[in-house]
Amino acid sequence: MTNSLLSQQLDALLTNETNFIANLSNASALLYQSLSDINWAGFYLYDEASNELHLGPFQGKVACMHIKNGSGVCGTALQQQKVLRVDNVHEFAGHIACDSASNSEIVVPLIKDDKIIGVLDIDSPSLSRFSPEDEVELVEFSKTLLKHI
Repeated sequence: MTNSLLSQQLDALLTNETNFIANLSNASALLYQSLSDINWAGFYLYDEASNELHLGPFQGKVACMHIKNGSGVCGTALQQQKVLRVDNVHEFAGHIACDSASNSEIVVPLIKDDKIIGVLDIDSPSLSRFSPEDEVELVEFSKTLLKHI
């Protein structure tokens, strides 16, 4: 399977770049500008000491600063270490509403060499915005990102 255009763009953008925060910042900007019908794209970074996610680089409205491991979509994806694609966040038990306009969400855990980095989080104002094809593309995007971390 060839890399998607989005992953190719990210790879080119981050080649020879080593600043972690700058790379996450540009990755979130690329997603926000490239994906249609989204209202938030960014990262929550895992803090082992507090066992929670802390807000990282993002594009969109202000966001929750801390998410406990196992809480909300992001914390659940972190705890289960698997992608969560939620068609209607209002039906997700324990959903954390940082932006009431968000109706669907996809979260991809970021793990490198068995170390939890955090999660990629993307929200949409539309119900059922994220397809299985989007999931495949965003997992690939995340793998490309992790090569540069």
